[in-house]
Amino acid sequence: MMKELLYRDIYDIAADQTSLNGVMLRGRLRKLSLEYAQNILLENTSDRDNGIRFALLAGESSTHIKSYLHSLADDIHIKLIQEKVPNPVLSKLKINQEERYTL
Repeated sequence: MMKELLYRDIYDIAADQTSLNGVMLRGRLRKLSLEYAQNILLENTSDRDNGIRFALLAGESSTHIKSYLHSLADDIHIKLIQEKVPNPVLSKLKINQEERYTL
């Protein structure tokens, strides 16, 4: 039986001055997504300091997440960085390059 993969759009969160790590931001975004009945993946970035990435099912709106983040601080930037990625790893994007690996 063939199973269908879930595809996700990956967003990057950065800030000029505001601390994103150590302030329970991932937990708050998880709770926000539970209130909106939306599936979300969240990880701190390991390839740069003070960053978080989140992934939503491909094509889903991120408007409420962006609005919430902008309500926290003016220097937060949210950018869609990859679309329709199956089984993404968010902490280090180069891991998602399938051609890097052999089985």
